[in-house]
Amino acid sequence: MIEPTRGGGGAGSDLGGVGGGGVTDSESELPSTWLSLKLGDVLAYGKTEKAEPEEIAPETWVLELEDVEKDTTKVLQHLTFAERQSKSTKNKFNAGDVLYGKLRPYLNKVTFADRPGVCTTEIVPIKPNEAVHGRYLFHWLRHPAFLTYVTEVSHGVNMPRLGTDAGRDAPFVLAPKAEQKRVADKLDTVLTRVDAVNTRLARVAPLLKRFRQSVLAAATSGRLTEDWRLDRRLPAPKAHELGTIIRVSSGQGLTAKQMVGSGGIPVFGGNGITGYHDQANTVEPTLLIGRVGYYCGSVHLTPPIAWVTDNALIVRHDPKIVQKNYLFFALQAIDLRQNDSSTAQPVISGQKIYGLLVVLPHFDEQTEIVRRVETLFAFADRLEARLAQAQTAATRLTPALLAKAFRGELVPQDPNDEPAAELLRRLQAERATAPKASAGRGRKAVVQSEG
Repeated sequence: MIEPTRGGGGAGSDLGGVGGGGVTDSESELPSTWLSLKLGDVLAYGKTEKAEPEEIAPETWVLELEDVEKDTTKVLQHLTFAERQSKSTKNKFNAGDVLYGKLRPYLNKVTFADRPGVCTTEIVPIKPNEAVHGRYLFHWLRHPAFLTYVTEVSHGVNMPRLGTDAGRDAPFVLAPKAEQKRVADKLDTVLTRVDAVNTRLARVAPLLKRFRQSVLAAATSGRLTEDWRLDRRLPAPKAHELGTIIRVSSGQGLTAKQMVGSGGIPVFGGNGITGYHDQANTVEPTLLIGRVGYYCGSVHLTPPIAWVTDNALIVRHDPKIVQKNYLFFALQAIDLRQNDSSTAQPVISGQKIYGLLVVLPHFDEQTEIVRRVETLFAFADRLEARLAQAQTAATRLTPALLAKAFRGELVPQDPNDEPAAELLRRLQAERATAPKASAGRGRKAVVQSEG
């Protein structure tokens, strides 16, 4: 006999952290008509119908874990068996089943089947029943308390999995059936809005990147300060080969062991700071160009004291001809990687970049360009900071809404709803009187998933 925990003041009836067979939260208790119990008390978690490759029709949808985006529940692609032939046994599922990824469950891969198909055995189809609404179950499997539980009980170091017994023992909150639908409908609506906000926020970062690129392009072509230059009757900027302005040389090698220094001096490689050392090989702000690997061609400016490794090129120039900060922006505006000498392992040398053209304005105009670019970049920095804050808030919104929903606080309670305890008793009675399935000959249609 199932011994659930009732809401409305009973011990362990609250929603939040994980407790033995239920969920607890010190802040808010479940409504009196709700129950806190185990997932296996109401659902046949782990019972799946298998499909062998020879049984799968070519047009059948085949779902793999890689098709489900982590955290978002989005299905990234729908491929048929004809498009994705496999020799492995699959789990069958029907439209309306909730599909739960048990491999690395911390990735929170949960989705709702809108059509029948088959899936990898690393995905567990869970069939709703007369006691549990499908969309309600779908949202519960994304709840912070459930995610915490499955993360803690999964076994395996490199590829942790949620075992079948642990899945049955997972916490579950059973609301009255009518309220389950109200909760699910409300969550569908508000979380769709949250997804739309996240989508819009995701578009901002590329826009800011393009804004910075356009600023650099305008600055190093003469367009940004054209009116300023004309007012002062300064000569138009001219293009020069880089080799007439700069000379480059490699930094000095440094092992990973040597980078664990006590002096706190930053070590710069091809992509900025790679560690710290107790010595320096440059004692002034130094321009660098990534020399080798994926980040070759990237441009950096070190602090006054630093160590530059041989993964970067040190840029030297005449400060009477070109300002360091202007040169920094000008090098960023050039695609230095266009002349890397290798496709397998990209490498940049002085000889490869010396022939590239850079626009060199009057020295006074360089000063004005640097001022304007820094002002515009500071504006972009503020926007990026606000964007990061908004993204953090949006990320926290989904678990907060889920927690609120499963505390019974998202939709109003209806006193006319059948309490979850009555719903559970009917389910138990039906299970007790249901005829036992006979094994029959051959492979069983329904088998127990392996933990």
